[in-house]
Amino acid sequence: MRYHMIRKMDISNGPGVRVSIFMQGCSFHCKNCFNPETWDFQGGKEFDENTVHEVLNLCDADHIKGLSILGGEPLHPNNIDATTELAKAFKEKYPNKNLWIWSGFNFEKDLKDKEVLQYTDVLVDGTYCDALHDPTLKWRGSSNQRVIDVQKSIKENTVYLYSS
Repeated sequence: MRYHMIRKMDISNGPGVRVSIFMQGCSFHCKNCFNPETWDFQGGKEFDENTVHEVLNLCDADHIKGLSILGGEPLHPNNIDATTELAKAFKEKYPNKNLWIWSGFNFEKDLKDKEVLQYTDVLVDGTYCDALHDPTLKWRGSSNQRVIDVQKSIKENTVYLYSS
């Protein structure tokens, strides 16, 4: 497993000041993807225990409201184990901070039973669709993507959209 980069202070990928990690590797290859340099599964840097510690240490500051995991595709079969490991470690250490994940996979069809969702507060699901691009949307690039309140959706067994 590999990652592309870590942003120590990110204000675009979720509410408040956050730490963001961009996982490496994606098989969707969406037209006009905002991050095509993350497509190659062999690119980027090695994701290991030191990476987890680095991310957790960056999240320790009081002004950091949460962690965002993007890509590439963090929930691709090649990446989901490392993403789950990081998500679990983050929520164990920071239960009062929120975890957001972006994925091209669909919540109901592909992800509903994945362990990673136990630790996820908000999931932005669905592949980016250039024909549905809308720059006015918050935290997503195209109107087919959803911003899902994961814990409420799991509890109620239906999709609840996140409202800030």
